[in-house]
Amino acid sequence: MDFGIFIPAQADTWKLVKRAEELGYSRAWFYDTQMLTSELFVSMTAAAMKTSKIRLASGVMIPSNRIAPVAASGLATLNALAPGRIDWGISTGSTARSTMGLTRVKQADMEEYIRVVQALIAGETLEWDFEGKRSKIRFLDPDIGAINIKDPIPVHISAFGPKGRKLIAKLGAGWIDAPGSVARAGANLAEVQEAWTAAGRTPDTLYATAAISGCVLKEGEDPGSERAQSIAGPPAMIMLHKLGEQQTGVFGRPIPPALTHMVDRYREVYQSYQPEDARYLSNHRGHLMYLRPEEREFCSGELIRSTTFTATKAELRERLREMAKQGFRHFGIEAGYRHPEILEEWAEVFEGI
Repeated sequence: MDFGIFIPAQADTWKLVKRAEELGYSRAWFYDTQMLTSELFVSMTAAAMKTSKIRLASGVMIPSNRIAPVAASGLATLNALAPGRIDWGISTGSTARSTMGLTRVKQADMEEYIRVVQALIAGETLEWDFEGKRSKIRFLDPDIGAINIKDPIPVHISAFGPKGRKLIAKLGAGWIDAPGSVARAGANLAEVQEAWTAAGRTPDTLYATAAISGCVLKEGEDPGSERAQSIAGPPAMIMLHKLGEQQTGVFGRPIPPALTHMVDRYREVYQSYQPEDARYLSNHRGHLMYLRPEEREFCSGELIRSTTFTATKAELRERLREMAKQGFRHFGIEAGYRHPEILEEWAEVFEGI
């Protein structure tokens, strides 16, 4: 079991990553959300130049944000700067595409994208389709020092549906989950392990990562305190961001019954955003980083406690121990935006496990 951080990429994110390395964190995952944060590869490059041990990962890369050969070149370039320290996290996309009014990339398109990138960083010559033409591609001069395709770059897939879980098993990839609770974590992991076993793989070879959001409460602190709201409020609001925009359909996680009343009210707020044909421009501003003024009426201690891992150190240690027993091998905390102090707070939680 080891620990890492998930962070919104910023021009100076390397400072947080460097501090995480000093505290013993094993991996830093960088968001790929181009309309909200800095460019993924630029931020990862700065961190690669300022660190020496911590692994650096896209957390997660979205296929549509760059063509596959560019992604392969970026990963291989990072691997030249930080040999053997690069991980490739990928998903069909949610926030990164929602900020542009788009839905997720098709599962089949992501699978093809992974095929092309993995073949390139394996040094293969392959065929790919682009602009209506099928052609052969490969890295032409991999030995001149521009890239590193000798050290492996493991792939980790964030997937919540049955098709994605089957793909994880098919490829033998790592899996990234964002469960919200211990019970949900166990249920999700059981489904992935079922697909993993069906593919002929042994359960203990699955590398499962849990992205953990929440605030480490001080003794006697209310989960609705101003500090807890600032740290845990942004991830707690994800449910309402998605449901407000979605209007119909089913959210990826069960909605706590006590919170269903918030959904209709948030949809009213969502309907007030302008322009009418691009309400997503307001809905996702500050996503996973800070609370907008109109969100504060929703961000109660009840919402935070029900949708994040906000709890005391003792409670958090118990939850993480249970998830480790379930089979999770890596825990990445949502390090958020402009709260560097939480690295020390979570490090103290991890020390007691």
